[in-house]
Amino acid sequence: MSSPLALAPTAAPSSQALNSEPELPIPLISLQPLLTHSPSTLETAKSLLSAFRTSGFLYLTEFSSIIPPSLLASVFEQSARFFARPQTQKDGLAWTTARSNRGYVCMGREKVSQGMSKADVAKEREHGGEDLKESFEIGREFEEGHENRWPDKMDVEGAEFKLTMLGFFERCKEVQALLMRGIALGMGLDAGFFEDYVTMGDNTLRLLHYPPVAPGGFEGGKRVRAGAHSDYGSVTLLFQDQRGGLQVERPEGWVDVQPIQGSIVVNAGDLLARWSNDLIRSTKHRVVEPPLKGREVEDGHPARYSVAYFCNPDFDKRIEALPGTWEGEKGGKKYEGVNSGEYLVQRLSATY
Repeated sequence: MSSPLALAPTAAPSSQALNSEPELPIPLISLQPLLTHSPSTLETAKSLLSAFRTSGFLYLTEFSSIIPPSLLASVFEQSARFFARPQTQKDGLAWTTARSNRGYVCMGREKVSQGMSKADVAKEREHGGEDLKESFEIGREFEEGHENRWPDKMDVEGAEFKLTMLGFFERCKEVQALLMRGIALGMGLDAGFFEDYVTMGDNTLRLLHYPPVAPGGFEGGKRVRAGAHSDYGSVTLLFQDQRGGLQVERPEGWVDVQPIQGSIVVNAGDLLARWSNDLIRSTKHRVVEPPLKGREVEDGHPARYSVAYFCNPDFDKRIEALPGTWEGEKGGKKYEGVNSGEYLVQRLSATY
């Protein structure tokens, strides 16, 4: 198995690299002004909100002071090692319930979807087949009754895996807090408006492995790595390897979101769109298989690895339309208030 160390995002993009990408479908935004509270902080916050209002997606750069390249490389490497374990070991850590949302998810168990019920998702599964991936879900540690399903008792490598992923989880939570601060500023709210909503960190770290597929496995365009869907929570941080395949839906059709070294793909989710009274867009996206190149034509489609960190409001919080998004001429609230945890469990329950 080839190591994904070289595939994980490393250094931040240079200005030359940025200038050579005039056709990027989504903007590049630096995290640094939100981190340093510089004079350009408000400008960055407005750019952040603009990206979420238009495409719903952005590339986030200059985050290495929080998530260093060495940590990210270790996460990708240890993820690959976990998925290379015997199937019996992985099955012993199997995902159990939507409320817990922790543990190993085998090939074919999940079908990401826009569907709100099992019947809706079943129809999509019948039409497009199962998603060609396996995953491992990690929630916040020490939530009573919902323990993470670690491989730390299996061997030393499993114990190292646990320590690395716990550290990475907390670093991503720091990025989440900064992004929510930026969204608040961009909307004209107090910078700390969302602080009480993200204290606990009821988020999910998902390690993803899309296994190799033989030549012809994607012919006809019906099967995909992950079906068209929007994310369920507030924002998602996506770390890609260099295989590509992520696409976002735009008015002109599906557009590639190419991997860029030193960047995180960030997108808004359904709950944030609902929270903002649809001021912010939760955009559909999917993972397809890029065309085969060179020796791949004979050897088949290589494996793909990615890491997603799904950010949510704390599960005990009630989500109502934000101030400034519905009053007066804005037309009122489009959605009833919901409990964050209940909403996310409903969405997850339909997909498994």
